[in-house]
Amino acid sequence: MNLRFSKLSGAGNDFVLIEGSARRGMQSLAKRLCDRRQGIGADGLLVVSRCPRLKFSYYNADGSAAFCGNGSRCAAWWMHRKGWTAARREFSFGSSAGPLLARMAGPATAAIRMPEPEIHKLSLKLTVLGRTFRAHWLDTGVPHAVIFVPRVDDIDVAALGRAVRYHKAFGRAGANADFVALERKGLSVRTYERGVEDETLACGTGATAAALAASLLGRARAPVNVRVRSGQTLRVHFIRDGRGFKDVWLEGPVRLVYKGEISL
Repeated sequence: MNLRFSKLSGAGNDFVLIEGSARRGMQSLAKRLCDRRQGIGADGLLVVSRCPRLKFSYYNADGSAAFCGNGSRCAAWWMHRKGWTAARREFSFGSSAGPLLARMAGPATAAIRMPEPEIHKLSLKLTVLGRTFRAHWLDTGVPHAVIFVPRVDDIDVAALGRAVRYHKAFGRAGANADFVALERKGLSVRTYERGVEDETLACGTGATAAALAASLLGRARAPVNVRVRSGQTLRVHFIRDGRGFKDVWLEGPVRLVYKGEISL
């Protein structure tokens, strides 16, 4: 059996996209397709369907189902490019986080309105690998521990990120780890992602968490430009009020890398 797929990049986050409905066996399929040695190679799998309504499901490289900010943007961009949105540049589609609103901001730029964020705890003291940090724990569709550092290039994200990801403070589910530095024109972020269990070249929910944490600490105002590991930039828009944040949007580049078939 040959399976047709598209390979997409959302600011460096890479995904395999297939058409169809999520069904049994998707976890195993995700692991096989995302394997960088014996499969196509990707951070995650996007499964998109048109009927009875626009919908997508996301699976991390380890097969776990989750929400994904850049994955959502890529799925929305692909649906629009495929002609599924009746040429509308703003449309909604289903996801594991509920209905999402998408907006095509340009030929190679897509934005989505993110799930309502939750602020769990600010300035959480963490000691990992003999070092002590202040982490800011937010949920922007998935949990993130945001840690501000002087320079992101000085951080061993693979080792330190893994230690933060599995820290007991975040319970059994753990949290993604984001190391963030302030820059003249925004933020620089490197992320260790759950489900991939390594640093990725970009993380949409992580960029969002970093921007919101920076706002809470008085270090940034909307919109916030977030430079990710790939060198590309995501932009986070939001409105902040006395109760928290609303109308949070994640915007950034999307690129079709290639199309192909794989034998299963």
